[in-house]
Amino acid sequence: MIVDAIATVLGGVLLLRFWMQAIRVRPPASVAQFTFTLSDWLVRPLRRLVPGVGGYDWASLIGAFLVVCLATSVLFLSGMPGQTVFLMALYRFLNWIIYGFMALLIVEAIFSWVNPHAPLAPLVRALNDPLLRPLRKVVPLLGGLDLSLLVALILLQIAQLLVGMAFGFR
Repeated sequence: MIVDAIATVLGGVLLLRFWMQAIRVRPPASVAQFTFTLSDWLVRPLRRLVPGVGGYDWASLIGAFLVVCLATSVLFLSGMPGQTVFLMALYRFLNWIIYGFMALLIVEAIFSWVNPHAPLAPLVRALNDPLLRPLRKVVPLLGGLDLSLLVALILLQIAQLLVGMAFGFR
């Protein structure tokens, strides 16, 4: 359980680092320092092997996958075949991505209700914008309420169910 918690935090930070660089968001100094301090020990050596291509920080994404592979292999030391551990790690990795997007959407909803001018609110809005922009073109405002967040959460839950069905876990 401790290994899983540590792996989830580290993997989440690596995925956040990848996403911030993929969509060209400049985080506040405190978030950048936390993210880079926690993940540089893994990303910098991986960059020697996997350079950034197409403007994407592939080292961060691969680092997150390596973390989930390591955590999965530690959690399932019961002698599972390597292919099973790899598929379970891939399933968990995709779930981390989906849960990360869900968490960002929920944080944005909380900011909009509690304090839309919070220091981290612009960062969270920028991180969610690639998900919400296409939905906002389709989902109309309802009495001044933006329901695109709710639609995005529902679509992410559907994606999570489909991933589970694809891997035979649901």
